[in-house]
Amino acid sequence: MARIPFTVLILAAALGLARAAETPAPPPAGAPPTVGTKLSAACDVPANDIANSGSLRNLGAKLARGEPITILAIGSSSTSGIGASSRSRNYPSDLRGILGKALAKAKVTVINRGIAGEVASETADRMRTEVALDRPDLVLWQLGTNDAVAHVDPSDFETTVVDTVRWLHDNGIDVALIGLQYTSRFSRDASYVAIRDALWKVADREHVLYVRRYSAMRFIAKTRAKLKMMAPDNFHLNDLGYECMAEHVAKAVVGALFVKRFRPVAR
Repeated sequence: MARIPFTVLILAAALGLARAAETPAPPPAGAPPTVGTKLSAACDVPANDIANSGSLRNLGAKLARGEPITILAIGSSSTSGIGASSRSRNYPSDLRGILGKALAKAKVTVINRGIAGEVASETADRMRTEVALDRPDLVLWQLGTNDAVAHVDPSDFETTVVDTVRWLHDNGIDVALIGLQYTSRFSRDASYVAIRDALWKVADREHVLYVRRYSAMRFIAKTRAKLKMMAPDNFHLNDLGYECMAEHVAKAVVGALFVKRFRPVAR
């Protein structure tokens, strides 16, 4: 993929005049950035079930210079917030508050560009415009679930993700991949497993931070059966599911920036 064409930037600038900007989290005063985020009791899982290691070099450099950071959350229903009790209970909204506290001196803006029902190729197609509009330092790309349900060929899925990740890196933008949710409804589905494994392989090969949502949710489901993280359809998340997703993404991002303790492990 090529760098962002000038014509795309001009179009994005024009469109941007008509779009309302999300409210950034106010920069908390006082202490330097923490080296981790505390998980709530409901969302607590082992570190290796949260993320595999990956570089956020560009984001770290901006933070070191004391510059504001912009994070683009993009993906499908788990990003837009389908299943939550209100439009404000999606994971990017929760993430903004968590990172505002964890990155204590940083001005953090988190922009939600989730569209329910999208497969990875559809998100990749609009990625250029979204990036040109919002100029993010980090893209959080939640993907895979709809591809698995739609039986997208894992090889085609893998090519789409690799091409998009490399294009983002070529444009100086860090990326974290957020994997499929765990649900008993699809836990033994061959297509679901194939897409999950393909995404893990891409993240490992491209040295991209990978949020292991499937593993984290499975751990909670197996150890705290009374906790319900899914909406009644057993496919979308509920409020607790989105809270835990935000906590795990924040833990992965802050860990990649400061702790770097996550290790590549099997899915």
